[in-house]
Amino acid sequence: MQQVRPPAVAGAFYQSHRQSLANDVNAMLEATRLNISEIQISPKAIIVPHAGYVYSGPIAAAAYARLAVARDIIKRVVLLGPVHRVPVRGLALPGVDAFATPLGEIEIDQNAAEAIVNMRQVVVSTAAHAQEHSLEVQLPFLQSVLGDFKLLPLAVGDATPEEVAEVLEVLWGGPETLIVISSDLSHFLPYQTAQAMDADTVQNILQLRGPLNHEQACGGTPVNGLLLAAKRHHLQPHLLDLGNSGDTSGDRSRVVGYASFGFDEEIDHVS
Repeated sequence: MQQVRPPAVAGAFYQSHRQSLANDVNAMLEATRLNISEIQISPKAIIVPHAGYVYSGPIAAAAYARLAVARDIIKRVVLLGPVHRVPVRGLALPGVDAFATPLGEIEIDQNAAEAIVNMRQVVVSTAAHAQEHSLEVQLPFLQSVLGDFKLLPLAVGDATPEEVAEVLEVLWGGPETLIVISSDLSHFLPYQTAQAMDADTVQNILQLRGPLNHEQACGGTPVNGLLLAAKRHHLQPHLLDLGNSGDTSGDRSRVVGYASFGFDEEIDHVS
């Protein structure tokens, strides 16, 4: 019998009604597509925030809209996000066959899971995934912009940048594989203080300079692994959007920072 991880934060972080959710996601994607030039190369990796859609959805959409050109090329999504509820050592596979959202089910890439399950830093923890929002909130965007794809979700706990990078290396693949890192930036600082800290964090990411700490980015652990891997693969990072919860909530006393980045592969220029 197939084991499916049901949505845990539908109705809280995003709409639980299928059509309402589809409308919300498509509206955010369409709004950001207006700022994208006609000729686009789909990024190999993206970093996207994971708050409620009302706060960070449009910033995430700035990255997801750029995947449209690879809709039928990307067949596997390797999704890493930090654990918020259940601590784990290393990177946790979910131990299920599919993840579900109001938009439908996404099959887990079992071949990819088998490729890493025996690595020393990889564990299987259904509990770590059961209530984790950092991964779940990315799924409706992926379902909206991509065609037929399989998912490899990893809930990242206590791990070194090198341990994360090692896993990414095994799963790197070619154009058929997209890497998604879920991370917010600073948490609960005054608006201007957050802007200054987040601007510094953005520069570190753009220069592939780590490690970031968890005050700079709550998903610092998977981000740090990507920064290592991106440097080795000569990826070129770009800031796609930046803001914080004070921009939408109006409360600027304690804000959470959000940014989205695309990491592009180098293009060989033939003279």
